[in-house]
Amino acid sequence: MIRFYQFLFLLMFLNFQIAFSQVIETTQLMIIDESKSTIRTRFTPPKGFFWAKETPGSFSEYLVNFPLYPPSFPVRNYNAVPIEKQNNHVAILKIDVGEKDLQQCADAWIRLYSEYLWSQKRFEEIGFEFTSGQFFAWNDFKKGVRTKEINNRVSFHKTGKIDDSYENFRKYLNIIFRYAGTISLNKESVSVLQNSQIKTGDFLIKPGSPGHSVIIVGVAINSSGKKLYLLAESFMPAQDIHVLRNPLNSNISPWYELDVNAPKTVTAKYIFTPTSIKRFLALK
Repeated sequence: MIRFYQFLFLLMFLNFQIAFSQVIETTQLMIIDESKSTIRTRFTPPKGFFWAKETPGSFSEYLVNFPLYPPSFPVRNYNAVPIEKQNNHVAILKIDVGEKDLQQCADAWIRLYSEYLWSQKRFEEIGFEFTSGQFFAWNDFKKGVRTKEINNRVSFHKTGKIDDSYENFRKYLNIIFRYAGTISLNKESVSVLQNSQIKTGDFLIKPGSPGHSVIIVGVAINSSGKKLYLLAESFMPAQDIHVLRNPLNSNISPWYELDVNAPKTVTAKYIFTPTSIKRFLALK
């Protein structure tokens, strides 16, 4: 009888050890190296995952190598004032938000993509639709074309001087931010229909006034092809673009699981219902 209880105790102990080891493996803290200054170097994927390989020179590669502010840097609004809640992010992209309440959610993606094209000297590709459906290109703005709004309708007039400077480029983007948004970005994009096709540079979007958009700024993958994602956003009022915590799964936060067929996706500050993951037409 004593030997039976000894055996039973040993069995329970072994089961506990197995369960305990599984918990340790699945709840280990994610590695965030705060001494590193880019998205790819600061965030190590969860155990069993590794950074997805990005095409050299692509928008995806540009995003994963984007510089970050030091870890103690707060999310600020367009007035350079820290926002009230500082617990929804894990990092801040090192890019200005401007001095007006313009660079919000969809505008953050537009800003990053435009800066990428500018860095590549692909100036002729910089152009976006307004919510009205009108298209406005950087090439036209730099040649002096300007907008004029009458009775909520925008028209174009050549009233400015030729100026291809970066300072003028930023003025152009402010016009885009004013007249474009989630509705127009959604129209200029195509749906990602399979989880295997989701990549860095895609975005979750809910078109509307207001709607919202969150950018995929990193992808990790394991040997079986399962993917995890880092998400970033701006918000209202316009504020620094920041990498989000995962509020539902602290085991893998800040990484997220995404499913194009999910009825909803919960992010740190917004719930997308339904899940809509899209890709800009030029990146198709």
